Amino acid sequence: MDFKRSEFPKGFIFGAATSAYQIEGHAAGGAGSTHWDTFAATPGNVVRNEHGQLACDHYNRYEEDLDLMAAAGFDAYRFSTSWARVMPDGVTPNAEGLDFYDRLTDAMLERGLAPYATLYHWELPSALADKGGWRSADMPKWFSDYTACIMGSIGDRMTAVAPINEPWCVGWLSHFLGAHAPGLRNIRATARAMHHILVAHGTAIIIMRDLGMSNLGGVFNFEWANPADDSAQSRAATDLFDGYYNRFFMDGVFKGTYPANVMEGLGPHMPDSWQDDFATIKAPLDWVGLNYYTRSNIAATDGPWPSLKTVEGPLPKTQMDWEIYPDGLYNFLTRTAREYTGDLPLLVTENGMSNADVIRNGVVDDPERIAYVNAHIAAVLRAIDDGVPVNGYFLWSLLDNYEWALGYEKRFGLIHMDFDTLKRTPKASYHALKFALER
Repeated sequence: MDFKRSEFPKGFIFGAATSAYQIEGHAAGGAGSTHWDTFAATPGNVVRNEHGQLACDHYNRYEEDLDLMAAAGFDAYRFSTSWARVMPDGVTPNAEGLDFYDRLTDAMLERGLAPYATLYHWELPSALADKGGWRSADMPKWFSDYTACIMGSIGDRMTAVAPINEPWCVGWLSHFLGAHAPGLRNIRATARAMHHILVAHGTAIIIMRDLGMSNLGGVFNFEWANPADDSAQSRAATDLFDGYYNRFFMDGVFKGTYPANVMEGLGPHMPDSWQDDFATIKAPLDWVGLNYYTRSNIAATDGPWPSLKTVEGPLPKTQMDWEIYPDGLYNFLTRTAREYTGDLPLLVTENGMSNADVIRNGVVDDPERIAYVNAHIAAVLRAIDDGVPVNGYFLWSLLDNYEWALGYEKRFGLIHMDFDTLKRTPKASYHALKFALER
């Protein structure tokens, strides 16, 4: 790596991130069915019909994985709790699931890893999906009960907690584009889901405050929008993409409003009295997490709203075919502080790349990932030098894992997974990062 820990402000946090369904093995420990299980069981939704029933078997091997984290010199572990493991039917606590997260938390603390929890990383209990899931106005109440249950068990030992990972993916990607569970392509469902996600987020923050918890934040995903050409139409389309991808959620949480260009499309489909919910949505936060990977190049179309498309760009790409654009991370860190958060601490809660990594003679060389991390860390340092209060960086991901609709094909991990034997092999990027964190 081109950087070393000593270049960062004192107390800067280095961590790695995972999510429950992607690594744990959902068949274990009495976990209930999720909408991801049924999505994956539907032909055509997931590459090779792969699912998360075994994944990385982190449920049984978490101590080995945490040992690898600690050995790398990380300060913190960003993990998620599975609603369907904690409450298999969405409402009734499962002692086995609560015990697992209790043991996992203690295992982190024993290794000097600060627990950074996310309450929801996309595995909605099937019983609640059957009742409408994120489309339902009851979702904030269901989510608050889940929050009280899991944080009533482990909240006293959390360093930091955020309610929902990547609201855009939960709302737009899953209800408008249909690429993730529940796989809908419905503008009314999208409008309601996006709003209810933010109400549930704010409700969970309030519940955790009532439990006496602190250091509570929100984690949002960002994708830089770049006009594909110089036309006024493509510039307007780019503003709209930025509106429903990036600004909708930040405007809701920090300004108590939604972008006007987005509401031209979603407004007629919003739930009744949605404007009354901003007092809850704006529940104060202690930090904000930014998940950033790439940019999109946007061109206008003459199709129905939102009347835009993404076009292939000229930059080098990852295994996901995502352009590598570190300036986007710098742009979002500076814009977020300038327009929304001010002096509030910012964390890069996810950043990383998929790469076609292979083992040769017991070694995994991934110079592409090393270069990606170097370039994005340089963007973080540039933002810090410009006065942005960036307090941490979490790499996605600790392990190669279940990459949702792309199955086990795309590898984001610092640690290579053999999904047949479950053998873990640290990659060259793991060793390079370990060396950087020692300096």
